[in-house]
Amino acid sequence: MNSPNQIHADELLSVLFYSPNATAVYKDEDVKILSANEAMLKFWGKNREIIGKDFRSALPELEGQPFFEILRNVWQSGETFIAKDYPAVLLTNGFPEQFYFDFEYRAIPGPDGKTKYILHTASEVTERKEALKMVEEKSRSEQKLIDDLSALNGEYLATNEDLISKHEELFTANHELLSIKKELLTANHTLAQNEKRFKNLVEKSPVAMASLRGENFEVDIVNDKALLIWNKDRSVVGMPLSEALPEVKDQPFIGILKEVYATGIPYFGKELKIMLKKSGELTECYLNFVYQPIFDENNATTSILIVATDVTEQVQARESIIEINNRLEIALDASRLGSTEINLSTGSMDSTNQFKYNYGYRTEDEFTYLDLYQSILPEHRRRIKDLMKNSIKNNEVYKAEYPVKWKDGSIHWIQAHGRPRFNKEGVADRMVGMNADITDKKLAEQRKDDFLSVASHELKTPLTAVRASIQLLNRIKEQPYSQTHIRLIEQSDKGIEKMCVLIDDLLNMSRLGQDQLMLEYHRFNLHEMLSKSGHHIRLEGKHKIILTGDESLEIDADKHRIEQVVINLLNNAVKYAKGSNEIHLFTEAEPEYIKVSVRDFGQGIQEAVIPHLFDRYFRAEHNGKSYSGLGLGLYICSEIIKKHSGKIGVTSKMGEGSTFWFTLPRKRMGHAAVAAG
Repeated sequence: MNSPNQIHADELLSVLFYSPNATAVYKDEDVKILSANEAMLKFWGKNREIIGKDFRSALPELEGQPFFEILRNVWQSGETFIAKDYPAVLLTNGFPEQFYFDFEYRAIPGPDGKTKYILHTASEVTERKEALKMVEEKSRSEQKLIDDLSALNGEYLATNEDLISKHEELFTANHELLSIKKELLTANHTLAQNEKRFKNLVEKSPVAMASLRGENFEVDIVNDKALLIWNKDRSVVGMPLSEALPEVKDQPFIGILKEVYATGIPYFGKELKIMLKKSGELTECYLNFVYQPIFDENNATTSILIVATDVTEQVQARESIIEINNRLEIALDASRLGSTEINLSTGSMDSTNQFKYNYGYRTEDEFTYLDLYQSILPEHRRRIKDLMKNSIKNNEVYKAEYPVKWKDGSIHWIQAHGRPRFNKEGVADRMVGMNADITDKKLAEQRKDDFLSVASHELKTPLTAVRASIQLLNRIKEQPYSQTHIRLIEQSDKGIEKMCVLIDDLLNMSRLGQDQLMLEYHRFNLHEMLSKSGHHIRLEGKHKIILTGDESLEIDADKHRIEQVVINLLNNAVKYAKGSNEIHLFTEAEPEYIKVSVRDFGQGIQEAVIPHLFDRYFRAEHNGKSYSGLGLGLYICSEIIKKHSGKIGVTSKMGEGSTFWFTLPRKRMGHAAVAAG
């Protein structure tokens, strides 16, 4: 999966096709070739027509060689096979020719733990092998020369003994000595030629090579490729490696060389990090290399041959891809987005954990396209199926929202996006997609719709009453003024007052939604304001408001807005706690803030409802009863307190009542007049 700024998978494969490192990908027990880059095709002497064929039919020249059996064993066992200097006979211009390779058959497991792909990486090391053979040939030549010299010495001693008794054989022995001397000169010439050929091979090698002589690892032979990696010139020839590259002293390479020199065992390094000085600064590089010891006739190490390849770009590219993928996974997790790839022919899916969770499945659960389709509510399945068909037909993104039923029976809403992927024949064989759980969004939309319905009803009820009162007044306007006129006028006034309250709530909500609620800060006595806030309830005589707290407590705040909050909380206590004759209103002074609480002794609030009480449009039922109002009061209270940099909340216990509270900071926050915008 890729972010918008990341390279796509198809583009990535195209880039990797031109990688100098030979790479191929196989699948299934018959070793089907899924992908091979240009370097691999060049090794095989093939073109891209072999992609999609099985290994045996694509490369018949390898019949009788062990590669197919090795691949099939990797597929079955899941164990990676690594080979070094491995011979292979390939066709070159129609003729078989032997090459040598370092290669790896790596089993790539799928989600079920079984082998899903085999990754084949290879590099040709024929020239390295030939170089090693040449070194061995040099050793054998030296040994032969030593053997010849030993034989010559024996013959010379025998000849010397014969001279005492057989002086007449002197000329014959002398002739034989001259012949042996000639052979010795020829052997020395051959040895010099071999050394020259070896040096030329090192210097012309397409990979970095160097020969280090003796226990001090003096640079004896070095080619341009090695000098390029070291960022040095030929002045380093004859210098110990620790002087030629002083920056490696505190790195492990000198220690590795000493161990190879002492044990005679080659060392193979893969993607080892080395810090080399370039442009005056230490630069991080990564190398694949071999330290190969060279022996004398006594099997003692005399020098070490280095063969290396700079793989810094490959390592950094891989690490960059891993980092990008990690960031993408973090982004997907943070946004709770799931992703998947569907095999359209089998219905199998390769899904992230979040994608499965959005349908109610756990990480370890198997999840197929059939499971996805059956989780969609029946009345939506045909629509989703048609959207996918049109997406495949027109090669376009499909977008859909639909409800699904989890295994626990709960209903959730899914927002899904997907697009088909086509094979070389132009047939859609896969579908990639992403999803998100939008249940909360749908619930919010539903609450908004419910709110609009309630708002219409709540406004229509007093409007109808006012209209009826005015119509009756109009009919009796010519009659003498009576109690009927007074009653109708009072009814109209109450209806208009109720509509004003509802419209004021709507205006406050609109201002809050646009972040335009203004606060007018003043310093006032909080106890006096709280006392006046409950005056309308005391006049009705049905409830007793008990106010306690510091009577001299003063605070900087918007008096009108704080009074609006207190009145709303008191009205809710009266409305929803019918059996509570007493309402406690009290203040608490803390060093950093002042807390105001309204406590009733009604039925209490269910625990599941409490987290939603201050949500916009939320209207809870109390004991199965429905009350008038828009469900905006507590939301507006919450926003007013937040504008004051305070907090608001509620504690409640069924059967014992509820306590709504809010806090205001003692120190004034912001300016005297604060606009949300």
